[in-house]
Amino acid sequence: MALDPRWEEIFRTRAWGKYPPEEFIRFMAGHFYRHPARHEVRVFEAGFGTGANLWYAAREGFSVFGLEGSQAGCELACARLDAEVPGWRDHGAQLRSGDICKPLPWVADSFDAVLDSDAATCNSHEEARGLYRELHRIARPGGRLYVRTPAAGTWGEGTGTPHGRGQWQCDQGPFAGTGVVRFATEDDVRDLLSDWKIEQLEEVSRSMGNRAHVVREWVVDAVKD
Repeated sequence: MALDPRWEEIFRTRAWGKYPPEEFIRFMAGHFYRHPARHEVRVFEAGFGTGANLWYAAREGFSVFGLEGSQAGCELACARLDAEVPGWRDHGAQLRSGDICKPLPWVADSFDAVLDSDAATCNSHEEARGLYRELHRIARPGGRLYVRTPAAGTWGEGTGTPHGRGQWQCDQGPFAGTGVVRFATEDDVRDLLSDWKIEQLEEVSRSMGNRAHVVREWVVDAVKD
């Protein structure tokens, strides 16, 4: 699925999305903080938006790579890294714009960590499965996968216009106005990640609207055998 063009405007005009979620920080700290040469740890994110996760990883000394469908998002991410993390490109790090649903332009066994933080959710179940297979291909043996994706039962699911398996163009909730979003059940997640060994599958939830609504997300930590 082509990137919804509204994301160009969203990325250029909204200030949110500058900082990573706590779960991602825990993921990186738990797996990679003890590495004696952090620049040797290569981190790739599919659909990195304006680059919050990769900004954090680069500040911590890791080498960051990514592919983002929005040219605006890619430009903003690179500009922030250039301004706030001098030398982030020193070990070959690079961010590109492109379609995450096509074969990823990196060779097999390239990365120690591969990430999807609310990017594959903008695509169909089949497209997401293809992306996770590509992430498995470019991850090194023993490489880690971090996924954060909306869970079924989240506020907004079932409102607006349906678009396929678990997909809605919501007219309520935090995803209203952001195009088509896919909400995943646990069975969906396990099917999507069938190439991976899931080590942790957690559900993170929060209330909104003075506890009138609930937003649920899956957070996955998996490994390539």
